[in-house]
Amino acid sequence: MEIDSDNLAVGLKRKAEGTGDDDLTHLFDDDLKESDLYPQPTFNPWATNKPAQLVNVASELDANDPEWLRLFYRHFFPYNSYYKWLNYDSTPKPSRTFMHREFCFTLQDDTYIRFQSFLNQEEFKREVLRLCPAKIDLGAIYNIRPKDKKNVRPAAFVPVSKELVFDIDMTDYDEIRTCCSGGDVCSKCWEFMTVAMKIIDKVLRDDFGFRHILWVYSGRRGIHCWVGDERARKLNNEQRRGIVKYVEVIRGGAYQQRKVRLPANLHPSLKRAFRVVRQHFPSLVFNSQGVFKSPEQWEKVLAVIPDRGIQAKLKALWAKVPQRPPREKWEDMRKAIEIAMSENRKKTYLKPVLRDIMFQYTYPRLDDKVSTHINHLLKSPFCVHPKTGRVCVPIDINKCDEFDPSTPPTVQQLCHELNSYDARVKAAAAAGDNGAGSQTTTGNNPNQKIPDWQKTSLGPYVKVFERFVGGIVREARDKRRMEAQTQASLEF
Repeated sequence: MEIDSDNLAVGLKRKAEGTGDDDLTHLFDDDLKESDLYPQPTFNPWATNKPAQLVNVASELDANDPEWLRLFYRHFFPYNSYYKWLNYDSTPKPSRTFMHREFCFTLQDDTYIRFQSFLNQEEFKREVLRLCPAKIDLGAIYNIRPKDKKNVRPAAFVPVSKELVFDIDMTDYDEIRTCCSGGDVCSKCWEFMTVAMKIIDKVLRDDFGFRHILWVYSGRRGIHCWVGDERARKLNNEQRRGIVKYVEVIRGGAYQQRKVRLPANLHPSLKRAFRVVRQHFPSLVFNSQGVFKSPEQWEKVLAVIPDRGIQAKLKALWAKVPQRPPREKWEDMRKAIEIAMSENRKKTYLKPVLRDIMFQYTYPRLDDKVSTHINHLLKSPFCVHPKTGRVCVPIDINKCDEFDPSTPPTVQQLCHELNSYDARVKAAAAAGDNGAGSQTTTGNNPNQKIPDWQKTSLGPYVKVFERFVGGIVREARDKRRMEAQTQASLEF
């Protein structure tokens, strides 16, 4: 795909003068007819007073503008691997798992279209391109096709499976993070999400034996986890609730000071988690969040200690020397607790306090309703976040320490990268360079064109997704082979 900036400038000039329509068909070198797939846009999102060239107009347009989304869904959404994931089969034939899945589209005017379902990949793609949804949510797999729910009694429309999912939102950390609040996120507080991924991923793999786990950046201030194992998808609400309770450590509302009360002898799972907590606690609490820098912050920490004498002693000490380094204040707490326990043997309840504070200030905070209700919707991977314009991309769990929430691409960025790629290909072709420059076909099949997402910075994220999907497809193939062998042995 190439966006022709000269034709674009002419079209925009006519649009501004009222002498032409806003049909953008001529800007796309695609075999599909625009009129077959899309409603006519109400205004042109590329409008700019700058010279006729591809420009970044993200600051001038809502990133969720229909035209940006139209470009994204047409050229960058990974339909093939996305379909393979939701089909959960080793063959391209649509399965009941795909056909009975609920899709929910949120349109530009905030209209929600729930209980959609599709017969195959082509029907899904056609509807996405027609509506250009601002958001796609995925729901459960039902006993009948969701679009047919009106044909049966409400009680007869039943969810039967869905991925085990987790939703972790940075706003749940607002009481302990100091660098940002609300929807704002930076690299400092993003470390909370890194800790959450490390801990929960290990629990799911080591304690429950799940293998097919996908972590996804929500596009702004959080992360989502999708567990695609068949065992996970078949869990009922009570079983999902049991897993959440197993994972949860942070308990209590906004006005509860101490939210972690763990036994002196930790469960092996929590011992493993504590290694991650100890690794990240100093950088989070002492450095990036500055929890001990101001009375407002350190008094929150002291309030967790169930001993007013210790609280008063440390408040007085730190008030005299407020600039005392965070690590030294932490050491003051440790010594004060040790002295209190040595002076009064009944105060053994103080022993786990510092450890519990470390958990309270680093351990994952879950939105349990998302995980425990099988029919709860969750935003799909590869949506475009309406506030940031960034794509909701998968995160490589093995490189989660390297992930920066400011790096996932925007649609505008992807369009620019794609044009640059195509320009390099044309330049190489004009120079007669057949062996160098950018490719237009895959190495394995010279007749197969490289998908547009692979030509951009979205490519590595799609590769992470494809590895996740590949594991699911291989498992489905092995299961089908074993079933065939079993059937053959029975017939013999």
